[in-house]
Amino acid sequence: MADLKYSRVLIKLSGEALAGDRGFGFDFETMSRLADEVVQVVQLGAAVGLVVGGGNIVRGGQLAQMGMERVGADYMGMLGTVINALALQDILGRKGVDVRVMTAIRMEELAEPYIRLRALRHFEKGRTVIFAAGTGNPYFSTDTAAVLRAIQIKAQVIIKATSVDGVYSADPKKDPNATLFEEISYRDVMLQDLKVMDQTAVTLSRENALPLIVLNIHRPGAIADAVRGERVGTLVR
Repeated sequence: MADLKYSRVLIKLSGEALAGDRGFGFDFETMSRLADEVVQVVQLGAAVGLVVGGGNIVRGGQLAQMGMERVGADYMGMLGTVINALALQDILGRKGVDVRVMTAIRMEELAEPYIRLRALRHFEKGRTVIFAAGTGNPYFSTDTAAVLRAIQIKAQVIIKATSVDGVYSADPKKDPNATLFEEISYRDVMLQDLKVMDQTAVTLSRENALPLIVLNIHRPGAIADAVRGERVGTLVR
């Protein structure tokens, strides 16, 4: 194993990242490149858990805003994350990664049900695990699911892979004067209402002293660099 700062990590990927520039569905060239970033981390010897959103297929919150009943809309969003997890499993598997999908909603024909001790056993055997279907409950985001799974599997850090270089004082795509934080506390994230993760996820991370690294997934090798302990993106703790 390489000299790693973090030997067990939880990587949070947005569903939109899988769509590339298309904005919807799958861009397999982009997905292959994202998978290569995960492969690098696995090859370093780190145990890797993944949580992926479903925004490239369906967003429960948007459906609810359009008038759909929230619970049903959120379950549709959870199913979107399962579709993404199966796609990632296929791509990672073809790149030589031993990978399992575990779902918070039982669907044994497709994937294993999430059982914490079984997930820990997969890590002991050197497998990568993709956690799908969020927490299995409506009203909770995949960010919250990522934090919850990270705590349960004893991950040392959450790495949130985004399309920007880290946490900014404002949206850098809208405000050219936005400044990038090298490090920031969860307290300041909450006080300044920075859109790092939703408040439930931030609170859960803070209460469990779980550090978060926000970085740009489009920078080659960024996740591997972060796992080695190099300063990449923004550290939130």
